[in-house]
Amino acid sequence: MTAPQTTDLLLTGARVRTFDDARPWAAAVGVTDGRITYVGSAADAPAARETRDLTGALVTPGIIDSHNHLLLGFDPDAVSLEGAETLEEVRRRIHDLAERRPDLDWICAENAVYSIVPGRRPNAADLAGLSDRPIFVTTYDQHSVWLNDAALRALGIAAGGDIPWGRPERDERGAPTGWVTDFYTSAMTRAGLAGLQRDIPMYSPERRYRKLLGSLALATASGITTVVEPQVPLAEIGLLDRARDAGLLSSRVIAALFHPIDADAAFRRDLRDAVDGATTSDLLRFGPVKLYADDVIEPHTAWMLDDYANRPGHRGHPSAPVGELTRIVTELDRLGFQTHTHATGDGGIRLALDAIEAAGHTNGTRDRRHGIVHVECLDPADLPRFGSLGVTAAMQPRHCSPDLVAGTWMDNIGEQRWDRAWRIRSLMASGARVALSSDWQVGEMDPLVGLYSALTRAGLDGSDAWTPDERIGLDDALRGYTREGAWAWHAEDDLGVLRVGARADLVAWSADLYEHESDPAALLEQRAELTVVGGAIVHDAERDAPLPEQHGALAHCSAAAH
Repeated sequence: MTAPQTTDLLLTGARVRTFDDARPWAAAVGVTDGRITYVGSAADAPAARETRDLTGALVTPGIIDSHNHLLLGFDPDAVSLEGAETLEEVRRRIHDLAERRPDLDWICAENAVYSIVPGRRPNAADLAGLSDRPIFVTTYDQHSVWLNDAALRALGIAAGGDIPWGRPERDERGAPTGWVTDFYTSAMTRAGLAGLQRDIPMYSPERRYRKLLGSLALATASGITTVVEPQVPLAEIGLLDRARDAGLLSSRVIAALFHPIDADAAFRRDLRDAVDGATTSDLLRFGPVKLYADDVIEPHTAWMLDDYANRPGHRGHPSAPVGELTRIVTELDRLGFQTHTHATGDGGIRLALDAIEAAGHTNGTRDRRHGIVHVECLDPADLPRFGSLGVTAAMQPRHCSPDLVAGTWMDNIGEQRWDRAWRIRSLMASGARVALSSDWQVGEMDPLVGLYSALTRAGLDGSDAWTPDERIGLDDALRGYTREGAWAWHAEDDLGVLRVGARADLVAWSADLYEHESDPAALLEQRAELTVVGGAIVHDAERDAPLPEQHGALAHCSAAAH
């Protein structure tokens, strides 16, 4: 493509990290009709209808957040428990919401940590006296729920009933404790979502849509130009259609459709019909399929190859009988789907790898680019399989921060297996594709938090660095958020790179991030100054009003977690 005599937009005065092997660095980028039409020196740059002098800041390809739950979002009618590390603080925040909002039928809270009560899981008694209304609390990873006695009665659990969106725990007498496991894997099934929308106001379609819009605005303001929403139920495709039709998709969205592990062949045909019949655009496409190999490590429900360190005789459980995941992945692969499989325990990761390998052998497919998300505890024997099988490891650097995993994850796994934790550097060194992401709203969306965590493996206050051998450098981290993310979603020709002909998705940061590599804490003081999607400036920090703080996502001060 020949550079036009006049471009629409010229960014100059910057250091430009292109991630194009032919020209890794430049000083100016020109954009015309939504595509990059110039990359080179400032002196040779063409004239432009609009020129932005960035005075030494860094320009990179736009961030591709390969696992970001837009639909979880931030709910202003709920209370955030981020940073609430004691039961006293949890109770205070919930009580304050109940006092302020007598109009709410349910008191909902989000992002509780598992270690809120030392030595045991929280129970209904811990919420006693806060309100006569039902209380519904999600954990930070969205995999467990905490209920008070009023909620247990309202849902019929106290009378011995079950719910379609989780597994209520009961004590030795059969009485419900107030703790519900396997929440998120059940909640997004047809029956689970219908039950939630019937029972819990926070899951109404209108509140879910409001969360989606808030998450999209936050993504754009954070320099994220492509978001992978990893778990869209068939029943909620319309929420994304609604945002597209209203012109409110300020960043690109790749929507992965949720496949319950017990769904049958008819459901998979429904998936194929839904994707083939969807109205897509440059900003929205459907296609990947989300699966679960296991649950999560914190409540001992992830599948481990050996016993949990603090629970002898217990290894968790796979999400389906051994062999079933292979059958499902093989059929989805045959139908042309790319899979995005949650796996956290070393047993779950092996199940997912085995399923992907078997699908390739059975179907003879190549370059499907199936992905495994989280990859938290990786057995050494399975590390080289990612590269050899062409499997993307979709990982979240923030999740391995010690302020998030001490007291639960670390204790459950045991020190003898800590060297298996979030092996980002080892996977990259092995030749695997590692696409980095936030896992919003489970963790902060801001990619600067992810960059800091990838460089330090420390808490946001800089203390307690953990498993330092798996730290990576800034350039590798940025590549994980750009080039690797583009490859993961078959978009490497258009996204994740600044070269002539590629789509003009890019971000200008408030400073040259590379100048802060030796002092990663300084990264947390930076921001996305400009976000450009398809050649249009969709976020300008100097022009746009700041977003309200959303669970600390822009303030870098939350205690979100996996």
